[in-house]
Order: sequence, then structure tokens, then C-alpha cells
Amino acid sequence: MDSVLRPRARFGQRALLLTTAAVPLTGWAVHAIALHKKIVANRRDPLTGLLRRDAYTARARRLLARHGDVAVVMVDADRFKEVNDRLGHAAGDTVLASVAARLTAWAGPRAAVGRLGGDEFAVVLELPAARRAVRLEQLVRMLHTPVTLDDGQVVNIAASVGAATPDVIGARDLTRLQRAADAALYDGKHSGRAVLATTAHATVPSVNGRRAGRPGTAVWGRAA
Repeated sequence: MDSVLRPRARFGQRALLLTTAAVPLTGWAVHAIALHKKIVANRRDPLTGLLRRDAYTARARRLLARHGDVAVVMVDADRFKEVNDRLGHAAGDTVLASVAARLTAWAGPRAAVGRLGGDEFAVVLELPAARRAVRLEQLVRMLHTPVTLDDGQVVNIAASVGAATPDVIGARDLTRLQRAADAALYDGKHSGRAVLATTAHATVPSVNGRRAGRPGTAVWGRAA
């Protein structure tokens, strides 16, 4: 009888040891998952889900280094302050989230799509020269589609778009390309069309990679 019980006892001890060993491992796994979620959350803008400035910059630079046909696209929501003032911040948040969703859908999963602050967005994506005009026109149409608020009210929105490409600007530096794209955006402000930057746009004075004189550039502390 003893000989039958001993193997069972040994089996029970081994099972207890395995269970005991698994407890701290499970605890570490839960901790690792929570840490990963926290890191991801820190990389993303909580309102739009887009990449924050640092995460966007890192991904954008990788794309510029790895791919030939790349475009840097800058986007500003037009008259956004009027939406906030007239309809409230909740409506403004809905508009920003809608713009972000459209940018993400347009750019695709491999692009870098970031919210630089306020109603300013940036995208870096692969974009062959032969498709630039068509794709940028498509983006403008998407960004000019009205937004329906939670209460059913429809808000007409618009956005200004500027784009810059390494083959035209003669550089693959993100800051230079953003400066040129931002200057092109300003040239086409409220025009309802996307403007592709020329070499002249790359010489516009800038602060941290954005056109000098635009709101907020005087207080930015580092380049994007």
C-alpha cells in the first residue's frame, strides 16, 4: 500500500512545485502586459489615437531612410477654432477624431501618422510620383466630407494640405521636408487643394521644422 501512495505523493509534490513556480511567472507576465500597454499609450495621442510627436518622428525617419518614393504631408484643419467656439469642445474633439480617422484610412497601416498638436497633423508614407496628384486630391476630398456629431448635427469641415518629397526638395531630412510641406500648405490655405512643395518652399524660414510665424512655433523646444 505504501508503494502505491509514495508515487502519488511524489506526483502531488511535483504538481505543487510547478504551480508555485508558475505564480511569479504569471505575475511577471501580467506586469509585462501592463507595461507594454502603458508604453503604447504613451506613444499615442489619447484623443485621436495617432502617434505623438516623438513616436511619429522616429517612425517617419525610418520610413525616409528605408524607402525611395516617400512623401511628407502636413495637414491643418481649417477654421477649427470656429467649431470649438460655436459648437463647443466636444464637437471640436469629434472633428479632430474624424480627421485623424480619415488620415489613417488614407495613409494605410505602414505610414507614420501623427498629431503634432492642436489641429495640426503630419503623415509620412510611400507615394510613387505617378500617383501623387491623384492621391493628394483624394485626401482633400476625404478631409472635406462633413462630420456628423453625436446629436446628429452635421458639421461642414475643411483642411489645408501641403506635401513635400525628397526628389523635389533634394533632401531626405524630415525637418527640411516638413518645413517645405508646411510652407506649401500655407500657400494653399483655404484653397481646397493640396499644394506640392517646390525648392522655393524649402528656403522659407522655420522654427523647429515649421514655417516661422505660425502659431506656437515660438515656444516649441525641439525639432519634430
